[in-house]
Amino acid sequence: MKIAVVGAGAIGGYLGARLALAGEEVTFIARRANLAAIKARGFRLIEEDGREQHAASVRAVQDTAEAGAQDAVLLAVKAHQVAELLPGLRALFGPQTLLVSMLNGVPWWYFHKLAGPHEGRRLESVDPGGLISSAIEPERVIGSVVYPAAELVEPGVVRVIEGNRFTLGEPDGTRSQRVEVLSQALMKAGFKAPVSRDIRSEIWVKLWGNLSFNPISALTHATLEDICRFEPTRALAAAMMGEAQRVAQALGVRFRISLEQRIAGAEAVGAHKTSMLQDVEAGRAPELAALVAAVIELGRIAQVPTPTIEAIHAATALLARTLAQQHGRLRVEPA
Repeated sequence: MKIAVVGAGAIGGYLGARLALAGEEVTFIARRANLAAIKARGFRLIEEDGREQHAASVRAVQDTAEAGAQDAVLLAVKAHQVAELLPGLRALFGPQTLLVSMLNGVPWWYFHKLAGPHEGRRLESVDPGGLISSAIEPERVIGSVVYPAAELVEPGVVRVIEGNRFTLGEPDGTRSQRVEVLSQALMKAGFKAPVSRDIRSEIWVKLWGNLSFNPISALTHATLEDICRFEPTRALAAAMMGEAQRVAQALGVRFRISLEQRIAGAEAVGAHKTSMLQDVEAGRAPELAALVAAVIELGRIAQVPTPTIEAIHAATALLARTLAQQHGRLRVEPA
């Protein structure tokens, strides 16, 4: 398959390097130091067991027109970065090109082919003004839930921390030939790539933790372990997750694990900094819209109140605005 990876960061690099090593024709859409490194040396992958692999055959371009039409486009960026990429994405599309949404949080296509009263509805929080949905035909989309953790240790080099599972699913729940072909390609590359007939419920299991632990960690600078073992913040996370569960269930989502099991799973990860805390420490914009604001919007659609989520969102949004205005970052360091 001809596969373009949009976002040559930790997850994009992990995917692209493994797929190239498995014989797929991979092109990274990259910028700056990452672009130069991949062009010069290919992509280096440090596996979980320390073994190193070198994907020398990968291409890297900045101009998507240079890459041309692809069989599949893996969109592996943060949700708030999608809009700025839209002009270039069109050059990667042929008549049958798949767009695999590998974003955290509630995706812009959430209500596409979701049977019920809200089918086709647009979420303003993740698709302001309909910019994304008007540029990407919803029929192209395949959903995905990203479970692995990895880090870009230097340009063109990714270290896998843990995991190799990427769940895939058609928005309408069918097990189509195209999603099967994609799943086979990922499995050939050494990933677990199950096809779900209910991709939204899969999205919610990951989102359930992200919508609570991420903003709490950004505000408190605590790790997952610390949040879960400090009773007041554990209770706060549980309250947010309870509100979110009621929203999701009102929209037809089924939770296959309990709230306490989800919290226990986060605690078991240990002294891990969430992505939102890492963003605050680095002075990057946090993923508030897709992880938190979208849940509030879904609550209003489902007529389910979300007061705790709204309060934490307000505090985290103000922190994000302050850091952006000051061009600053916030980090706890030894006195």
